[in-house]
Amino acid sequence: MIVTIDGPAGSGKSSAARQLAKRLGFLFLDTGSMYRAVALAGHQQQVDWQTPGELARIAANCRIELTDDRVLLNDQDVTEQIRTVEITRLTKYAADNPEVRKTLVETQRRFADGQNVVAEGRDQATVVFPQAECKIFLTADETVRAQRRYLDLVSRGERVSLDSVLKHQRQRDQQDEERPIGGLRKATDSIEIKTCGMSPAEVVERLEALVRERMTTDH
Repeated sequence: MIVTIDGPAGSGKSSAARQLAKRLGFLFLDTGSMYRAVALAGHQQQVDWQTPGELARIAANCRIELTDDRVLLNDQDVTEQIRTVEITRLTKYAADNPEVRKTLVETQRRFADGQNVVAEGRDQATVVFPQAECKIFLTADETVRAQRRYLDLVSRGERVSLDSVLKHQRQRDQQDEERPIGGLRKATDSIEIKTCGMSPAEVVERLEALVRERMTTDH
């Protein structure tokens, strides 16, 4: 069974999807981390960001592994590195690159082949797994999302202001919505859940109830 969880930055989808996968005993596919890892690899190799072919070659040749709560890039743990403000800013070059996206979508589909998976991202229900049995779209007001991101960055030792986080989030939202391929879209058969006013535990409980109901209906 494939469960997709899509939504904008700061909607709480990453932590909710990870916890949901643990509760269900499913694999967790964090697709955003894959694009971040490619951006980090490009940064490490001092890629020319204006030459898409260079980053595409890096994506085709690097090895990304998702294990438990860690992200490995060519056998190196980059879980914290890919979450910095700088790599977040550069990730658009990976996400907007058609060849990078093609490579990673193929990797994501291989990861899920024959498995029970919770896949989280922007285009999981619309592009990567349109056949998914349960599609969920998480969202929240922009101020709530910015506050979550701000607290996350501060906890990682980043020096940022809430205003700068909100400004950057608005730019990301616009980029995500306008992206010609793999942009942020709600699938027509996705269930939308607004997470404003809900605790992380309440979000996971709601998701688990939805998935278990779908599992019962499908069998």
